Amino acid sequence: MPANRFNGHTDLGVGIGLRIPHYQHIFTHRPVVDWFEIISENFLVDGGRPLAVLDQILERYRVVQHGVSMYFGSTDRLNREHLRRLKALVKRTGTPWLTDHLCWGSVDGRYTHDLLPMPYTFEAARVTARKIREAQDFLEVPIAVENVSSYAEFHMSEMTEWEFLSEVVERADCGILLDVNNIYVSSRNHSFDPYEYLNSVPAERVAQIHIAGHSKFEKYILDTHDHPVIDPVWDLYAHATKRCGNTATLLEWDDHIPSFTEVQAEAMKAERYRLAPAPSDLEVVR
Repeated sequence: MPANRFNGHTDLGVGIGLRIPHYQHIFTHRPVVDWFEIISENFLVDGGRPLAVLDQILERYRVVQHGVSMYFGSTDRLNREHLRRLKALVKRTGTPWLTDHLCWGSVDGRYTHDLLPMPYTFEAARVTARKIREAQDFLEVPIAVENVSSYAEFHMSEMTEWEFLSEVVERADCGILLDVNNIYVSSRNHSFDPYEYLNSVPAERVAQIHIAGHSKFEKYILDTHDHPVIDPVWDLYAHATKRCGNTATLLEWDDHIPSFTEVQAEAMKAERYRLAPAPSDLEVVR
């Protein structure tokens, strides 16, 4: 079993995204859940119902924060007010680490509210890593960056996506939120081997893993988080845990959200695959 320098194999188990349609079920039935992942931006407020709900959750459950607007790959400077609010939330939740995406999405202070892929260049890696270090120093909590799904590529790229991810996290000395569904989606959209991706990233830096469903269209696959996880993604997940050890795992289900019981049942399928034998590269659907 390889040592994990980032999280010391801190296996929090299998988590579920905290979503509004499930609040009543959670407070009424108090289900057994290893942890909940919250979208940080939904709770960056001074008071009111969001924080009241969060405090009720914190009384019974561990919470891990996941962000969607740091945009480490944008050339804009980090938003200091956003960082201050984020730091207050970090202290409130006691999150063991903070995650956000390896992407860009803002220009001159204007936000696209989208997770846009980056050109995989050494200069982009240098700028991105510097911003991650700055955020990590300010927030005083480890940061793990997530690989995003993509539907277009830059001709100016100097390396593969997995080489870029590795370059950034080594320069920033941060962790990885490894989204195996995003790897699968991008591999089908751009015709690369998802197992080469998994075998190339620094496993010792993987703090957390995401699994999710997606939608298949005629010419591309879209990361929609509105379906159960398909078998090839579960196989990638099994291979990831073989490389990284049993790692905190989160099921994402963000649209057409079924009952809490259905989401929980899908999440707990992860227990069947953790450290299970993974298929050989020859078995991967091209």
